[in-house]
Amino acid sequence: MPELPEVETVRSGLAGVVTGRTVLAVHVLHPRPVRRHLPGPGDFEAALVGRTFAEPRRRGKFLWLPLDDGDALVAHLGMSGQFRSDSRDAPLQPNTRVLWDLDDGRQLRFVDQRMFGGVWLSAGGAVLPHEVAHIALDPFDPRFDPDAVAHRIVRRTAGVKRLILDQTLVSGIGNIYADESLWRARLHYDTPGSRLTVRRAAGLLRHAHDVMAASLGHGGTSFDRLYVDVNGSSGYHERSLDVYGREGLPCRRCGRGVVREAFANRSSYRCPSCQALPDTLARP
Repeated sequence: MPELPEVETVRSGLAGVVTGRTVLAVHVLHPRPVRRHLPGPGDFEAALVGRTFAEPRRRGKFLWLPLDDGDALVAHLGMSGQFRSDSRDAPLQPNTRVLWDLDDGRQLRFVDQRMFGGVWLSAGGAVLPHEVAHIALDPFDPRFDPDAVAHRIVRRTAGVKRLILDQTLVSGIGNIYADESLWRARLHYDTPGSRLTVRRAAGLLRHAHDVMAASLGHGGTSFDRLYVDVNGSSGYHERSLDVYGREGLPCRRCGRGVVREAFANRSSYRCPSCQALPDTLARP
């Protein structure tokens, strides 16, 4: 699933496409991506005609396109959602689901192979859609306070990876960047938050910021063509990953082979030397 760097890359690309543009027509080609718009696809098409987009915004993995009347078009990319920009007469990409005709002759397209993502209209959501209000600030938000979040982490007994994946605690971090941040912090993913000092927990959050900033500079991480930017380009940060996806390859710090372990129906990658569990927590 796209994480903060990928969604921010999409948001930035959308800003150059939709900001100040008025919607002339909307075409819903498949109803599932607009399932959260309860009045239905026909109402979704009609409701957006004549409205003008302001600069897109983002919190964590959610992004939204504010409208000139105070509402917002909210989007979640899910596993494979993409926004693409093209001329109206260009052939449609496979799995194109929704089209917006813009007043400059271009067409915004929502493409989603697996259709876990979606778009919907949020009344009064231009500043912060109510559907996103429960999502915590992310490390790129100027109001994000790593020390305050660290104090919350050290009061919890759950494993530290579960904590930094909790989008109500800190948003934007997913499986890839959690593993990368934990490697930089030399922490095992099952280390309880309560075993950390505030300083070390805050340091982990700063590592998360830094690794995601590096990924953002590379256009995000693309292991397949399910994540691309608005121009159809893939990110290339996977070349710089330290542990994620590197099972059996040498740790860039100590040389020992990276291991992959089951974690909450997913995988965790770590160095068994640099990221060992504390002795008192080690498994038999």
